[in-house]
Amino acid sequence: MQELMEIFKTVTSIPHCSFKTEKLREYLIKECESSDAKVSVDGAGNILAKKGEPKICLQSHYDMVCVGKAPNIEIVEENGFLKAKNSSLGADNGIGVAMMLYLLKRKKDIELLFTNDEEVGLLGANGLELKISSKYLLNLDSEEEGDICLGCAGGVDVLAQKEFKMIKAPDGYKSYSLKTKNFIGGHSGVDIDKDIKNAIKELAYFIKRNSCIISFIEGGEAQNAIPKSVTAKVLCKDELSGSEHIEVKEIEAITEVMDIQEELSDFLVAFPSGVRSYDKELSLVKSSINLAIVKSEDSLVKVEISPRAMSEEEMENIILETTTFLKRFGFEYELKNRYPSWKPYIGDFAKKVREISKKYFKKSDFYAIHAGLECGVLISKNPHLEAVSIGPNINYPHSTREEVEIDSIKRVLNLLEELL
Repeated sequence: MQELMEIFKTVTSIPHCSFKTEKLREYLIKECESSDAKVSVDGAGNILAKKGEPKICLQSHYDMVCVGKAPNIEIVEENGFLKAKNSSLGADNGIGVAMMLYLLKRKKDIELLFTNDEEVGLLGANGLELKISSKYLLNLDSEEEGDICLGCAGGVDVLAQKEFKMIKAPDGYKSYSLKTKNFIGGHSGVDIDKDIKNAIKELAYFIKRNSCIISFIEGGEAQNAIPKSVTAKVLCKDELSGSEHIEVKEIEAITEVMDIQEELSDFLVAFPSGVRSYDKELSLVKSSINLAIVKSEDSLVKVEISPRAMSEEEMENIILETTTFLKRFGFEYELKNRYPSWKPYIGDFAKKVREISKKYFKKSDFYAIHAGLECGVLISKNPHLEAVSIGPNINYPHSTREEVEIDSIKRVLNLLEELL
């Protein structure tokens, strides 16, 4: 277990934010080759390592959502959990990567797939050029021990932009900078139903209620994270005072603002971010949308939006709703990085994983998740695969509160060793 922890700490010490994974890729290739595995790398940066005649392919992604001070990660141990000081930890999916490297050193028949840039639209999985030889795929990107994931939502990135007319700042207004505070953020899939406030929406409410005019706005951390931090510069007629969530500071006079006839705050206030439909019987979000990022560059405003759905029909509906809304507000848009939902299937592999799981966990149930896992994409490219997803207890991924339970890591590792 100590060796596994050291591997994880090494992984976290190597910068691997999405789109900036080159250094960790070099480390993974080197480690796999030193364990006598045959290593292949494709054009999307995915790594496949194989030893012997494996039946199971373990799979994790090796990029991470960098929030706060990440990739400068300082690990601390507290109350049985590993955390990071003022940053995301990268246990999603770094702990899966570490377990795979640990097991590669000890098993004669094993296959590993490290996928790249999962957190920004499953880019690695979508671009996979490597063929998995194993019959079974075990994804290690789940975040609740014991339970076995058999299905997930599909998703797509919606990138929108609009050129706003800039006008001379009107007389009789005061200039302010606004900054959000005390928002906790979270995962835009698994946390979307937890009543976590979206900082972009909350700042837009504040601006609209106070009849302010926007000159500049920028906020949001990642496409798949509920926004935590937003800043803006605005003009307001009345004196502004701060609140629990909004820090207000008077600044030098702003000279240009967006034309009030095309006020951006109307769009941000009206955008329907959050859960869109829910299955009470399964206690599962069916469709959702996250207003993830907004950024103004002079007169050009860019917005990134993340819809998710558990079926293709629901995905088509939410895409139609979203694009219709964007067009009504005069935004141009494009859809990128679409990935399919993963339809649940309880086969022999799922039953075997659950049989062993019951030895190590008090509870072991099958479930589906309203988040994007790579299994659906990987199965579409390797139709012979049966897949499930498991993992240790990870709380608050994609945020500065991210933590992973140490004892849970050990229990999942025991399960993996027995299963292999």
